[in-house]
Amino acid sequence: MAKNRKSTGGVQLSLFADEKPGSGRDEEQSPSSSGPARRRAGRRRSSTERGSAIDPAPQALQHAERADRLPRTLRMGTSSWSFPGWDGLVYQGAFSESHLARHGLAAYARHPLFRAVGIDRTYYAPISAEVFASYAGAVPDDFRFLAKAHELCTLARLPRHDRHGSNKGELNSRFLDPAYARDAVVEPFATGLGDKAGPLLFQLAPQSMEALEGPLRFAERLHRFLTALPRGPLYAVEVRNTSLLTRDYAEALADAGACHCINLWGRMPPPAIQAEKAGTGSAPAVIIRWMLVRHMRYQQARDAYAPFNAIVDRDQQARNNIVDLIRKAENAGQPTYVIVNNKAEGSAPLSIAALAELMS
Repeated sequence: MAKNRKSTGGVQLSLFADEKPGSGRDEEQSPSSSGPARRRAGRRRSSTERGSAIDPAPQALQHAERADRLPRTLRMGTSSWSFPGWDGLVYQGAFSESHLARHGLAAYARHPLFRAVGIDRTYYAPISAEVFASYAGAVPDDFRFLAKAHELCTLARLPRHDRHGSNKGELNSRFLDPAYARDAVVEPFATGLGDKAGPLLFQLAPQSMEALEGPLRFAERLHRFLTALPRGPLYAVEVRNTSLLTRDYAEALADAGACHCINLWGRMPPPAIQAEKAGTGSAPAVIIRWMLVRHMRYQQARDAYAPFNAIVDRDQQARNNIVDLIRKAENAGQPTYVIVNNKAEGSAPLSIAALAELMS
C-alpha cells in the first residue's frame, strides 16, 4: 500500500489558522476541559519547533509491509492527530499540541497504517469549506476524513454547559433540522473535502428518552432528517442509548442509505450485537469507532493513559471483535472505517498496529 501513496512534497501547510491553540483536541474533550494531562501536553515544546517541519517517525514507516497486506477496502485512523506523546510513534521530534494541530497532518498521513482520521473539533462548532479544503490539501489522494457533525444537529436538549450560555438546559430547535445541517455541516464538508470526504457522523450523546420522545418517534424523525439531506455524502449515525437500537432505527437508516456507527463506548452492546440490530451487513459501509476502555470515564482514562505513547490496558476481546467485523465486511465487499481513540487502550497508533498485526 505504501508504494501507491502520493507524496504531498513535504510542504507543511499552516492549518487551523482560525483555531485557538489546543483545539486539535481528541474526541469527547470539551473545549473547557483542562485536566493535568492536557496541560502537560500543551507545554511540551522543542527548542527548534518554531517554523520547523514535522517528519514522520522512522518507526511508523516500518509498518509499510504490513499495511500492504491489509484489505484495500479498510481505512484505519485515529481520533485527531495532535498528541505530543506520539513522538517516535507517528512524529519524529517533540512538538507541542498546537504545533501538531496546525502542521502535523501531512506527517500523520504518511504513516502506512493511517488511511483516515477523525475530525472532532467540528462537533463543538462548524468549520468552513476553506478549512476543510486545507485539510484535504495536506494528505494523499487515497486518504479520507471522518468528520463529526455539529452537536446542535444531535442534541434534543442542550446540556447545562457554559458553552451553551443562556440556552443551556433548553430544548434545541436545531435538533435533527435538515436545513441547519445542510447549510452549516454538509455543504462545507462536501465542498471542502471533495473526493477525500469519508463518513459524516451524526453522534448522539446519551440523552433522556423524554427529550427524544421515545425510540419510535426518534426513528421516524431521524428518517425524515436523513432523507432531507443532500445526496452524495456517506452519512453515519452513532447512538449511545441502547434502547434506540430498534428495528425502526435500522429501517430508517437502510431506507436513507445511511450507516450505523458501531461504537465501543460505555454500556453500549458488543460490536456484533450492534451490527446485527442496526443491519450493518447490508449497509453501504461498516464504520467502527473504538472510543473508551469499559471500566473508565473519559477524564479518568486521560489521566491514566497520558501521554498516550504505550498500551496500558490491552483489550484483546475488543481487538478480536473489531477484526471479526473487518473480515466480514471484506467478504461482503463493504468499505470499512475504523477510528481509534487513545482512551481505548492507552495509545491509538499502537492499538491500530495491533489490529493490523491481528489481520496478518
